[in-house]
Parts: sequence; structure tokens; C-alpha cells
Amino acid sequence: MNNVERKSREGEMSLRKWKGGRWVVIVSAFTMVLASAAAQDAPKPSPSATPAEQASKPTQPATVPDGSRVDSKTYVIGENDILDIDVWKEKEISRAIPVRPDGKISLPLIGEIQATGMTPLQLQDDIAQRLKAFLANPQVTVIVSDPRSHHFNIVGEVAKPGTYPLSQSMTVLDAISLAGGFRDFAKETKIYVLRTEPGGSQVRLPFNYKDAIKGKKPENNVLLKPGDTIVVP
Repeated sequence: MNNVERKSREGEMSLRKWKGGRWVVIVSAFTMVLASAAAQDAPKPSPSATPAEQASKPTQPATVPDGSRVDSKTYVIGENDILDIDVWKEKEISRAIPVRPDGKISLPLIGEIQATGMTPLQLQDDIAQRLKAFLANPQVTVIVSDPRSHHFNIVGEVAKPGTYPLSQSMTVLDAISLAGGFRDFAKETKIYVLRTEPGGSQVRLPFNYKDAIKGKKPENNVLLKPGDTIVVP
């Protein structure tokens, strides 16, 4: 092998080594890029809230019954109740509307309708009958979304005193449970219900909690009426 051939072969081997080394570098660099991208896409764990941050979070308000629990068969509509009236495929007539102090509501096509003293089912049947003069087979739904005319009060030594909607049949025991139960110094045997009679006079209906939970004197665990106030001394 002469000098020219030897130099040519040595040059070819050097080129192969350089190319091999370059591919190693490129493959290594590509692997590092993929690893970095995977690390960035991985979800980062959220830091735990400190006790101070947890204490600063607002607590959720207590829930009370809403209009969705109104019994459409038995609830009697009163003044200021908010009614959701839906006439199928008739958006111009469908609406949320309050009952006026005169006990009536107004709807397109049929005008004024007496609402107080009726149940939601009775009112929707009445509306459907009136709409038959204008629409073929009207389908009407009436829901009391906010029973503002029906409420009771509970005051004194309970966890959550206040005014609550009376959207369904409820006894004194039910009301105490809804209000979160008693505070430490409540006089459980001295509870009473203040009720206003039709003539305007007030009566006191005694209620002994300890007797009630033992099943004694069930007649004292009365069904509440709109406007009743339960007093827990």
C-alpha cells in the first residue's frame, strides 16, 4: 500500500469516527429535549393550604328549604309568592311572575287570573282552560319557585334562629331540627308557638321537647301555619 492509499484510508476512518460521534451527540441532545418536555407537561402537585389559609376560607351558608319542595297538590298560593308559569312552546306567555297584593296575576291573551287560594295544580288547570280559546291543547305547568307568603320564625336558643319558608307540612320538631337544634342553655321544656288568630289575637301553644321525643302528648307537636313564631327560651 503506497502513501496515497494509506492516507486516503486513514482519512476515511477518521470521517467515520467523526460521523459516529456526531450522531451520538445528536441522539443524546434529542433525548434530553424529550425528557424536558415530559417534565413540563407532568401535572404539578398543588401546595397544601396552610392552617391560616384554611381558616380564611368562607364557610358555606346553611341550606334551607326552597320552592322546589313545594307540594303542588296541597300548597295554597298566597300573596307575594313567585310563580314560574311555563306554557309549552309559548315563550311569549311563559314567565316568572309574583302574586299581587290583590291575589291576582296577569298573563298575555287571558289577562287577570285569581291565584291566591288555589294550589299550583288548580291554577295551571285554570290557565290551560282559558288558553284553549287561543291555543290548541295548551300544556301548562305552574311551580311556586319562592313561597314568600308561607314562612315561620324561630327565635331564642337555637343554633340558627331566623325566618324559614314553610313550603311543606312541618311540625315544631321539624322546625327545631331545621334550625340546627338547641344551644347549650335552651329550656327544652318551656318552648311555645306564638300564633296569630284570624281576628288578630295571639295564642301560645306550649311544646315540651323532652315529652315529644318520648312520644308523649303528640298533639302538642302541632303542624305549623304561615306566620307562626317558635320561641325557645
